Amino acid sequence: MPSIAELAAQFSARLVGDGQVEVSGFAPLSDAKQNQLAFLANPLYRNEALSSQAGCLIVSEADHEFLNSQANTKAHNFLITQNPYALFARISQLFEKQSAEVSVAGIHPSAVIEEGAIVAPSATIGPFCHIGKYAKVGEATVLKANVALGDNATIGNGSLIYPNVTIYHGCQLGDRVIIHSGTVVGSDGFGFAPDLAAGEWVKVPQVGKVVIGSDVEIGSNTSVDRGAMADTVIEDGCKIDNLVQIAHNVHIGSLTVIAGNTAVAGSTRIGKMCMIGGSTSFSGHLTIADRTTISGGTTIIRSIDQPGQHYTSIFPMLPHSDWEKNAAILRSLDKMRARVKELEKQIKLIK
Repeated sequence: MPSIAELAAQFSARLVGDGQVEVSGFAPLSDAKQNQLAFLANPLYRNEALSSQAGCLIVSEADHEFLNSQANTKAHNFLITQNPYALFARISQLFEKQSAEVSVAGIHPSAVIEEGAIVAPSATIGPFCHIGKYAKVGEATVLKANVALGDNATIGNGSLIYPNVTIYHGCQLGDRVIIHSGTVVGSDGFGFAPDLAAGEWVKVPQVGKVVIGSDVEIGSNTSVDRGAMADTVIEDGCKIDNLVQIAHNVHIGSLTVIAGNTAVAGSTRIGKMCMIGGSTSFSGHLTIADRTTISGGTTIIRSIDQPGQHYTSIFPMLPHSDWEKNAAILRSLDKMRARVKELEKQIKLIK
């Protein structure tokens, strides 16, 4: 178990208290024991922090000053940092690595490696994986059971692909990519040309690919469609949740995060460092500026040009009877608008 002093040195945090205390992991403020860490990222939970039994609290300077000023506080050990939540995440990664299952490099006997495929010596290919012709798997990359990697597809170094992920032909993944179970990368985009005279929808071949940068994580059961002619692109550092649909020719800028059940229609371009709430839907062929924040459940039907803005389209939750009253008013807005315009005309005449 690492000591608090070792964690402070490794993660550049300021230590206040007994640095020799050893900790084995994290727990919530209310449940943490003497051998555990807890963190305070929201001042609303300061009272819980005051009574916490954690061996060490990760806090901001402001929260440390508050907690230290309370006469009834017990003696705490602190790791003080500008961003407690981020420090919690980094230390959590350390604990996870210490307890993680160790993957042994090599190719399982049941895996199928096609002609011309290149698998790095330090890579791990699990049971029943299929590596297509001329595909490439980088150093220290781990493919769990039943992963399918198509012809000419590539995965960089240090990536982790969980069971039952399918990566179609020609797709390119960078280094340290994590893809969770059930996700499909590179399936055909939804492209059909209507031919009403013939009474059919004519399939448009999807000849682009999917290009995913480094340090990207994609949750389970997400679908990333290949481009129709150009590529679908997810830049470095993006984090995409479960059950997200990313259509053909979408381009997502670096460090953007997208929560679950979001759907991004074709050829939409999302900027860098955007934060997209769950169940957001985007119409196609839009451009979203950098650092845009979108509340969950919002429908985006127009491009957003100004960076750093926050958008919300959903109506706040109400008791159903109140919602019905407001809905009735909304249905009458066009009539009310006409009446207001008529009143404005009459006021002008009186003046």
